[in-house]
Amino acid sequence: MSSIDDFLRMTEKKDLLRFSTAGSIDDGKSTLIGRLLHDSQNIYDDQLASIRRVSRDKASAERIDFALLTDGLKAEREQGITIDVAYRYFSTPKRKYIIADTPGHEQYTRNMATGASTANLAIVLIDARNGVLPQTRRHAFIASLLGVPHLVVTVNKMDLVDYSEPVFNAIKEEFSAFAAKLNNVDIRFLPVSALRGDNVVTRSARMPWYNGESLLELLDNIYIGSDHNLVDLRFPVQHVLRPHHDFRGYAGVVTSGILRKGDELLALPSMTTSRVKSIVTYDGDLEEAFPPMSICVTLEDERDISRGEMLVHRHNLPRVERRFEAMVVWMGDKPMDLNSPYLIKHTTRLTRARIDQVRYKVNINTLQRHPADALALNEIGRVVFTSHLPLFCDPYTKNRGTGSFILIDTIDNTTVAAGMIIDREPSDQLPSRMAGAADEKIPHARRRESRIAAADRAARYRQKAATVWLTGLVACGKVEIAYALEQKLFELGAVCLVLEGESVRHGLSRELDFSSEDLAEHLRRVAEMARMLNESGLIVIGAFVSPTESVRAQAAEIIGKDRYLEVHVDAPVDWCERHDITGLYRKAREGEVKNLAGVNMPYEPPAHPHLRISSVQTAADAAADEILKRLRTDGIFPLKG
Repeated sequence: MSSIDDFLRMTEKKDLLRFSTAGSIDDGKSTLIGRLLHDSQNIYDDQLASIRRVSRDKASAERIDFALLTDGLKAEREQGITIDVAYRYFSTPKRKYIIADTPGHEQYTRNMATGASTANLAIVLIDARNGVLPQTRRHAFIASLLGVPHLVVTVNKMDLVDYSEPVFNAIKEEFSAFAAKLNNVDIRFLPVSALRGDNVVTRSARMPWYNGESLLELLDNIYIGSDHNLVDLRFPVQHVLRPHHDFRGYAGVVTSGILRKGDELLALPSMTTSRVKSIVTYDGDLEEAFPPMSICVTLEDERDISRGEMLVHRHNLPRVERRFEAMVVWMGDKPMDLNSPYLIKHTTRLTRARIDQVRYKVNINTLQRHPADALALNEIGRVVFTSHLPLFCDPYTKNRGTGSFILIDTIDNTTVAAGMIIDREPSDQLPSRMAGAADEKIPHARRRESRIAAADRAARYRQKAATVWLTGLVACGKVEIAYALEQKLFELGAVCLVLEGESVRHGLSRELDFSSEDLAEHLRRVAEMARMLNESGLIVIGAFVSPTESVRAQAAEIIGKDRYLEVHVDAPVDWCERHDITGLYRKAREGEVKNLAGVNMPYEPPAHPHLRISSVQTAADAAADEILKRLRTDGIFPLKG
């Protein structure tokens, strides 16, 4: 009995290495794994007998079909390809292993990404007869994107090219040229014959020109101690354990860093502090814990902490962001829909998320970037998100655990994407997007129609409903022009009103700040209000910085392009700063105010406004007259006929 206990204790202390296999279809991934398990004596006798029997039943089989050890699905055996991700476990005297045998066919790229997402090492197989194929590049790029630290490029079926060194060297050279664009830290090359066992477990005498390790030797000896982030403590709380009133523990997995008894911890987002009282496990208390250990932490003080919160060291904080961008592998059968609601699952936090923009998608074969409005199945691109609750995250390159997330469809609860957070631009400078209309979010919602026709309102008020949207820098004079126009219209009998930033922020948008996402929400509310007022027959005059073409286009979409009249009030930044009475420019220069267009945020002048007015050369009353003239020309007021 003691020998069994000693064996279990010894096994428990071994390193765990997770690796995945990838490559083009029929490159021999399943055969390689089967050979690895067989030759390392990690197959039970009954499994081997079953495989021998099935192999004899196959007409073309001359020997054991090692692929049957991993191709467990009936459809896979019939088609001779891997469809699902097959996981296998084995060990050697040095290490424990978890293998993810992933599909090679392009149709199942999402499965390959799933298998590689937690791997320390990826084996990319290449058929020696075919060389580097598009799917080889695809899988190598995905492995690189997922931050797999070690890549073993295994040139298989060397027996079918007479174990030729020139063939191996040519493939190595071609792949190396492609890999120069990737971010992998460690790339190794290995010639094998999975079918015959050459260089799989033992080194082959058939390739004397190869002086390196066999595959198993490489797996046993490769250094993975630095693969985990042991610097930045991140402990997402998964459950609160209260077995009785004297015990409150916070259970979860140590994502990164080292947690020690007595450490001072900070809870996010509450920002409360306490010290670690104990680190509890099923086998007893520990003095310290590290990734990927599952533990329960008790604190010296009672703290109101729940699932989705995170414990960290107080002087080593993650980013706390609602706005971020990520490289995304789209896994959903339905294409990405920017107007659909999604859920984001990040560590133990689940919240709503909005897709603001697809920056580009990547051509997997060439790694070139192409413009895209959305992603389809198996496509990869750079995407900007806004989440409802803040995420406690790090860039994926720094911390795979807190830099990754999945996206979930709220309708059918399927996982539609996997994402890796990147850190290239400040969150407050990322492009934003107005949230979708209510009827896209509320089931069975529909707009009710008024009994009063638009034509009847127009006849009553002698005007067409419209929104005059004045855009320009702070202090460019647009607000003065707006009120001057309102007065002139009112005196002529029009029914109109002004919406401008300061007055709206005192009421409708009083809880919003000047972050990119809140600026977009502020303008969405304004646009929705303008639309409703237009539908009531009124003329709306809006005066808002609205700094980007994108946000103005979204406002026009909500209001209705046929009712939207864009006026650019043009003035240089230095002129506006001299005429500023709000003090915003001074505060922006001193760093007190962020996202002020023209100072610490770019302003995109309209390329094709309906009217452009220079406030440097034109007084407010004269500018109002120009707009009034345009309203007459367009038949808005007074109504023609």
